[in-house]
Amino acid sequence: MLSFVAQRIVKGVVVLLAIVVMNFFLIRLAPGDPAVVMAGEAGASDPQFVQQLREKFSLDKPLPEQLLSYVKGIVTLDLGFSFRQQMPVSKLISERIGATLLLTLTAFAISLVLGIFFGTLAARFAGSWGDSAITAAALVFYATPIFWLALMAILLFSVYLGWLPSFGYDTVGANYTGLAYVGDVALHLIMPAMTIGLFFMATYTRMTRASMLEVKRLDFVKTARAKGLRDNVIQRRHVLRNALLPVVTLAGVHAGTLIGGAVITETVYAWPGIGRLMYEALLQRDYNLLLGVFVVCSAMVLIFNLITDLVYRLVDPRIEFAS
Repeated sequence: MLSFVAQRIVKGVVVLLAIVVMNFFLIRLAPGDPAVVMAGEAGASDPQFVQQLREKFSLDKPLPEQLLSYVKGIVTLDLGFSFRQQMPVSKLISERIGATLLLTLTAFAISLVLGIFFGTLAARFAGSWGDSAITAAALVFYATPIFWLALMAILLFSVYLGWLPSFGYDTVGANYTGLAYVGDVALHLIMPAMTIGLFFMATYTRMTRASMLEVKRLDFVKTARAKGLRDNVIQRRHVLRNALLPVVTLAGVHAGTLIGGAVITETVYAWPGIGRLMYEALLQRDYNLLLGVFVVCSAMVLIFNLITDLVYRLVDPRIEFAS
């Protein structure tokens, strides 16, 4: 296992460096000049002032030289300096990543638990009205755009019912401490987490149902039933456990992409995470900040993929680590 983990880490580092290079050139190909944006915000359009900004932030150097300098910084864990915020990129990301991890991990847990639960129910009573209702609801949540679901949730639970706060991480000016602060953050977390979670829950529900129906037809399930085992034991120990592998695969892919995919949700709910930070950096043409967010999101995807491979062994001990 140690050899497997070491090989995956080495491969992950190589992939991450390739992603850094690719993102560097993709962002440079995008329209817009950060020096012009900063000059416009400063109320100056003098070409000399714009040139001074380019020289100050090394934007006047050739692209290969900029790339080499940036890669050297990445290797030494230096993500660069934000043109717009006038702060180190690593500091800006460290201030926001906690909120994003809280949101995405909560949404991931909600989607996985509810998805497996409803998928199991649908497979257990396949062909019934309950199965049809769960399948229809899953299709509705999967087909509904996340931004529209977020806006409707704000209108219903914040505007009309007044049950939940509509935006932010906590109540501004409340100065809560201790459990009161935790409860306040939890109230602000409910709608954003459920908005993301319901979309992915629909996918896990469909995947769990289909996988369980397939496993039910296998010979070892028929043998267990012929031995007189109770149906609950068969469903839990034999059918569900073997049906979870495709779900774990899909969940591993989603776990990494959730961080980068929270941009819309964080923007709608004004959640102070790196998804919203990425959106702001894009509007401001803040190259270093945008690249820094990309690097962190890519690293998280690689880490979650490695964790997924390790979880395979826990779900099914028959799986061996390939050399």
